[in-house]
Amino acid sequence: MRSFEDDPTLKDLLASDQLDRLNSLLTNLCSEPVRLSEEASEGSVPVEFNLETIGWLSGGSVQQRHAAANLVSFIMMFVAKYRLAANLHHDTTEASYAELQRQNDALKASEARYRELSEQLQNRVDEQVRVIQKNQQELFESARLRSVGQLAAGVAHEINNPIGFISSNLRVAEDYLEDLGAAIPGTPANRELLDDFRDLLAESVEGTSRVARIVADLKTFSSIDQADYSLCNINDLLHSAIHLVQTEFSHTLRISERLAELPPIEGHPARLSQTFFNLLDNAAQAIRDSEQDPAKGQIVVQSKREGNSIQIIIQDNGCGIPETDRPRIFDAFFTSRPVGSGTGLGLTVARDTVRAHGGQISINSRPGTGTRVTLDLPTESTGGNHG
Repeated sequence: MRSFEDDPTLKDLLASDQLDRLNSLLTNLCSEPVRLSEEASEGSVPVEFNLETIGWLSGGSVQQRHAAANLVSFIMMFVAKYRLAANLHHDTTEASYAELQRQNDALKASEARYRELSEQLQNRVDEQVRVIQKNQQELFESARLRSVGQLAAGVAHEINNPIGFISSNLRVAEDYLEDLGAAIPGTPANRELLDDFRDLLAESVEGTSRVARIVADLKTFSSIDQADYSLCNINDLLHSAIHLVQTEFSHTLRISERLAELPPIEGHPARLSQTFFNLLDNAAQAIRDSEQDPAKGQIVVQSKREGNSIQIIIQDNGCGIPETDRPRIFDAFFTSRPVGSGTGLGLTVARDTVRAHGGQISINSRPGTGTRVTLDLPTESTGGNHG
């Protein structure tokens, strides 16, 4: 039974036969055809539930439509109360059954003693296996981060210097162009040539600035010259990850940023950057894999302060995660992408990184609708492993 964690739709509140019956009753009540549906039409009035529009009512006179809309909103409130009462009854029944089951288990405790001992031993073995796997993943991730850092350091060193003098020379060339324009005859052909040359120089200056920004984002992403754990600006790390993903997808992604002012937190900037990049890359891939028009795909990145923690939300309207895959999304090396397209470690590393910072990660997804990933990071150090 759905608990409506998100705002319900009209279909969630009323089954199709119930909606048909309601439309028939409204028609009889108004003496004219009246229809409630999820699509708005000319002259229709909204029907609200919890301050959200769940449907549109059309037909009848203006006064009848408004009266019928208020009546339906009133009815929906009691439908929701009924669902709440039903859920409460269900939970109470489950609790009673759990208590009876506990008493039954207590009576069988003596018979299950050896089986329980065997299960404990098996759990210890499983725990040791998980520890070994986790250490292997951390070693793999640490090696990969070191490689990325070394690569970024080389890129920053090799590109920044030539980009600097190229940019400087281009700006000097712009000054020379002005002097040249004053020195040559002002014929239409010369003016057109100078305008084209000026546009070419402006585009080249913008291109060098863009390369410099990419190098700066890559440096922030890999956290060159930073200690393992330091004060992190979450919004800066998000900006860098967004720019890198945009570059990877040729700046075709629609990414909306809703970043609130946040306090710095103590953390591992390279691992947090990698986590944000992995989640954004997953969102971009989900949009690419969806059946909708890619131009309608959108990623929303939000950050905000929630009490003693920072909350980061990355939401997309892509293909979503199939229900059969959800129990395994955090398993190491599990991936739904084609062979060679992913390592299957992105969400595993993200989960372990968030846990290492004393935080939590949750994922809500609906096939064909999209996915929302929520990260909660404490604003104060939890005294975790800083190694």
